Amino acid sequence: MSKQLSPFTKQQLLPQEETLEIFKKKGDLFIGIPKETAFQEQRICLTPDAVFALVNNGHKVLLESGAGEGASFSDKDYSEAGAEITKDTAKVFACPIVLKVEPPTLEQIKLLNPQTILISALQLKTQTKKYFEALASKRITAMAFEFIRDADGNYPAVRSLSEIAGTASVLIASELLSDTHDGNGIMFGNISGVPPVEVVILGAGTVGEFAARGAMGLGAGIKIFDNSITKLRRIQTNLGRPFFTSTIQPKNLTKALKRCDVVIGAVRGKNRAPIVVTDALVQSMKKGAIIIDVSIDMGGCFETSEVTSHKHPTFVKHGVVHYCVPNIPARYPRTASVSISNIFTPYLLQIAEDGGIENSLRFDRGLRNGLYFYHGILTSKSVGEWFNLSYSDANLLIF
Repeated sequence: MSKQLSPFTKQQLLPQEETLEIFKKKGDLFIGIPKETAFQEQRICLTPDAVFALVNNGHKVLLESGAGEGASFSDKDYSEAGAEITKDTAKVFACPIVLKVEPPTLEQIKLLNPQTILISALQLKTQTKKYFEALASKRITAMAFEFIRDADGNYPAVRSLSEIAGTASVLIASELLSDTHDGNGIMFGNISGVPPVEVVILGAGTVGEFAARGAMGLGAGIKIFDNSITKLRRIQTNLGRPFFTSTIQPKNLTKALKRCDVVIGAVRGKNRAPIVVTDALVQSMKKGAIIIDVSIDMGGCFETSEVTSHKHPTFVKHGVVHYCVPNIPARYPRTASVSISNIFTPYLLQIAEDGGIENSLRFDRGLRNGLYFYHGILTSKSVGEWFNLSYSDANLLIF
């Protein structure tokens, strides 16, 4: 008996929902992770766990040998997670997607293929015009992770690193106060019968909040100064207990600085951090008191601040110990790497699910906020104005 031919194909007979499920084009990602070469940069964008999640979803990860060592992740950890390891730097930079913590150098940009997708920090204040011209010549699509916004309008990468910087500032101050670091031999801790350490925090943002959380947890007395009443109100609500808050008024600030053992500067500005504490105010502080200037990456909020490094982190001026290292989270590379990886992984999986970065940029405004180059066309207004370069609106290019 001859087989009866159907006028419909097998695909046409499938229910509509099922055909959508089957024929949705999911993109496979090929991600290159080069070893960081910037001074004292030990972090990595993806942990082995994140690589495992990506590889299990059908994606490829090519890692430069030794890229995770600074954060205490071995090549073996990555290879067991499914990554391919290579010693060929050029091969890693030739991947369609390149993931970095620090922005690439001009030499590294030469290794990128045309139309590569670059995801890294931008660090606008340290860039040159040549960097953007080099990206444009390769028609790169580039995203700065510090400008990516989440659904609530926050900057998740900046917040995570600020949480680390805030908590770290208290741990560093605690070390510096001890006698082993030529401090006053004072212990951070609420010891019965001993007056607690007095900590002044300038700025009630994320860094200030986590510094306050750490200091209070160790039993210190805290005073927070900020000119935003909204921020001061929010920090008290978040910490769940009343404590001293004030706007930045000379009389109150002078009194607090004369009495404190530690002052943490976490004030941000639009282009430069405002100088809140003058040279004369630093002179009035206790001998052996500690200044931690977290705002040093934006110029510092103490008049006496000078940039230091992780190798030589402190100097003494007017008898006061100054700690002015710009990249505090790099002191804790493993914690910082896990934190960055937690932000990157969902975005990468979503980009693949959407069928590529073009679709993700179309649907996700927060992700689009991090875009500063689209196929070699500058899309960032702030970069364009800063370096006097012509730029286009990303919304007009993508839709």
